[in-house]
Amino acid sequence: MTQNAIHQNGKVEPANETQPQPFEQQAEEPIPGFRRVPRTGVIYVMHRATAQGFSYDNEAWANLGQGSPEVGALAGAPDRIEELTIDPNRHEYSPVTGQIELRQKVADLYNELYRTNKSSRYTYENVSIAGGGRVALTRLAAALGNINMGHFLPDYTAYEELLSIFKAFIPIPILLDPELRYQAPLSHLKKEILGRGLKALLVSNPCNPTGQVVEGAQLRQWVEMAREYRCSIIFDEFYSHYIYNGPTHGHPKMVSAAEYVDDVNKDPVVIVDGLTKNWRYPGWRISWTLAPKQVINTIASAGSFLDGGANNPFQRQILDLLNPDHVIAETVATQHSFRQKRDYMLKRLHQMGIMVEAEPTGTFYVWANLERLPEPLNDGMAFFEAGLEEKVISVPGVFFDVNPEKRRSYGRYRSYARISFGPPLETLERGLDAMERVITKHQS
Repeated sequence: MTQNAIHQNGKVEPANETQPQPFEQQAEEPIPGFRRVPRTGVIYVMHRATAQGFSYDNEAWANLGQGSPEVGALAGAPDRIEELTIDPNRHEYSPVTGQIELRQKVADLYNELYRTNKSSRYTYENVSIAGGGRVALTRLAAALGNINMGHFLPDYTAYEELLSIFKAFIPIPILLDPELRYQAPLSHLKKEILGRGLKALLVSNPCNPTGQVVEGAQLRQWVEMAREYRCSIIFDEFYSHYIYNGPTHGHPKMVSAAEYVDDVNKDPVVIVDGLTKNWRYPGWRISWTLAPKQVINTIASAGSFLDGGANNPFQRQILDLLNPDHVIAETVATQHSFRQKRDYMLKRLHQMGIMVEAEPTGTFYVWANLERLPEPLNDGMAFFEAGLEEKVISVPGVFFDVNPEKRRSYGRYRSYARISFGPPLETLERGLDAMERVITKHQS
């Protein structure tokens, strides 16, 4: 079915028939028994960029579409791991839920950061280790029952296929409005839960791509709502250390639903995080899930047939990374560096005439509204394609219209793009210079 475009004002327009499709070879006859699986947004744009000559070794390019932070040294940050020593005994399989030592280390970290005043404490039995965030979320999706599960629009592109592949639950979209700064009022969420019978809610907090954060009293109310209405909330907290509205000196501001959980084994709150973003080790593919023991046992069963367990040798290597002093020092340095990059990007985008309806208070993305740009650059896909000619990468907004199995016959966010300030500042400068050239070319 051809998707139409629906703008924020409600106007619906036919989809651009020439828009590139997630698969380059749609015309090929499928191999018997296999369906076509679309690439996620970032994978798609990287595939297109590589076809145009992009490589990480080619310094002429600027990848502002990347979903990972810079991984090198930052001023004031702890030293990066540069060597690994592997215990020969760790060549064996890991337990599906991970090594107990690491699981307890994760539990201790959350207790120290968020639960010093709570009598109910996380233990290793509340923690499961997995091979990255997608694996952790896949385990959770496989463990869900025959329920309605809410998810937000816009949100993380990989959620779309995740919400499509498992048929036990029905994904229910909840639209976030720019007029409300892409935040969901508590009263609206309660109506969704009661009216649609939601038994689970999937939330990226801070949100990818809008950079908005649910925190403080609002986050506490969400946890109370989950407890009262018995609706599980799955918090994807991979950007929870990228917070820019906190102090610029001293103890950094970090956000986690763990702070508001009363009973770790009864409150229906599930938290997923890992090394990818907050520790800036995306290639290590180590994540963890915190949840009531019952949930941990269930996702262990799912993991036993889905993936079999995380990388075993790496689990011992990361123990020191989870020491609270290390986490605080890393977070202070990260927030200082990324706040500067955020402010620089916002200033440059404003000068180019690119709107930002809600400045990001978290993540390392800007959700950019391109409506004021000259045609065809006011379309996120056209903006992306034009950027390739100047060797800069962005991600079209349509990829964040999470639409499992294409149930909706229209597309949102055609006039948006996600632009990342995850790369080093020099890459950011080069990429924004390239975007400026693209715009100038189309204005003349």
